[in-house]
Amino acid sequence: MIKRILLVLMPAVLFIQPQIRAQDTVRVNLTEFIQRGLEKSGQVAYQRGAVDLAENRSDQVRSQRFLPSFQLSTQHGVVPGVNSPLGLPDSQLYLDPNLENDWENWAVFTRAEVRAVQPVFSWGAITKAIEAAEAGAKAAQHQFSAARSEAEIQLYDLYYSFLLVKEIQVILDDASEQITRVEEQIEEMREEGNPDLEESDVFKFEIYRSEFEIRRKEVEESAARVRRVWEYILGDENNEVFRPAQQFLDPVPFELEAYSYYQQMAMNERAELKGVEYGIDALQKTSEAVRSQQYPLLFMGLSGSYANTPNRPRQTNPFIINSTNYASAAVGFGIRQNLNFGSMKASVEKADIEYRRVRDLKKALTDGIVLELTESYQEAVVADERVKRTDEALVTARNWVRNEQLNYDIGFGDVENLLEAVQKELELRVELKQNVFDFNKKVAALYKASGIPIYQLSTN
Repeated sequence: MIKRILLVLMPAVLFIQPQIRAQDTVRVNLTEFIQRGLEKSGQVAYQRGAVDLAENRSDQVRSQRFLPSFQLSTQHGVVPGVNSPLGLPDSQLYLDPNLENDWENWAVFTRAEVRAVQPVFSWGAITKAIEAAEAGAKAAQHQFSAARSEAEIQLYDLYYSFLLVKEIQVILDDASEQITRVEEQIEEMREEGNPDLEESDVFKFEIYRSEFEIRRKEVEESAARVRRVWEYILGDENNEVFRPAQQFLDPVPFELEAYSYYQQMAMNERAELKGVEYGIDALQKTSEAVRSQQYPLLFMGLSGSYANTPNRPRQTNPFIINSTNYASAAVGFGIRQNLNFGSMKASVEKADIEYRRVRDLKKALTDGIVLELTESYQEAVVADERVKRTDEALVTARNWVRNEQLNYDIGFGDVENLLEAVQKELELRVELKQNVFDFNKKVAALYKASGIPIYQLSTN
């Protein structure tokens, strides 16, 4: 059966090997990995688009300060000339009641019209609207920073997940060698007819070996999953394979501060709170702008119109205008007032409601941050203690294994005790690496809850 499987797999192996050799392995540290992941993240790009929209909205509102309405329109065509049966001069053609079209005389008609409106006094509505849009853009930037922090923490976990499965694979390889040695010793005892070997010990060993193979398979699949996620996130446009620059999973350098320190940092640095504060400012300015729109708007208007058609004489009488050949211009002031007071009142109430809602949101957000920080702080403290105690227990387990191995070598050992010591050491080695991973993860969560960049964990 094994030979048949090898025959099936051999062509695939021969086909895959050249591709593997052609790939370059690139080592990236934590900061580089997070930066590359953020650059390729679709979610981060989507959130960045919201910032671009907010800034575009701010530019649009700012452009309303000068000439918010400035239009130019032109018309072009061909029209017939005119013929006066009375033979009046061109300046008096409008006096001829029998004036008719001359269908044998065609010319190009051209007309251009310019209209512009410049607000002069709006009771602060335009200024407040600009300030509201600018505050909204800043709020969007901080919201983007908060979303980016979420993505960073996920990439951080993924980076250390790779190191974790790598370390556990090494431990399982070491354990496999130990299991092989125990198996050989059991076989020697069986061949020698050693009375110290009991069948129950053999059965326990067989069960342990089966459980070990299950664990090995789980780790192999976890490692494959992490590698696939790495390749998906970082991409392989240049046929490169990315791997962690670190060789071992060690605890991040970290000194625990008092809880009040992290709480103060969170209140000052959390992007969500900064974003809400700018949101409050934006809605307050919006409310003021809406209130100003209830009052009359004083504006200055400018209009100009010019038309020219060679075969249509311009009339000099100021009360008579030839629509195909004339020139006019006007400038003046005006007042614009919305008389739908019910609609304006509803708009003001809507702006006030939104303003109160975002103020309540800040309180709710602060409550959530305090709860998150409290939980993160507790978990970081427990994780730190768990790493220290597991390390101490592993030292004890290693001494136990050496003692049992020494006793066995001099003929006083017990297979069951040796097996139990080896099993305990293996469990503690795996548990220590898992606890280190959890510790790094909890510390990063504490940094995030405090608004501290997790990049500092790699630079401390």
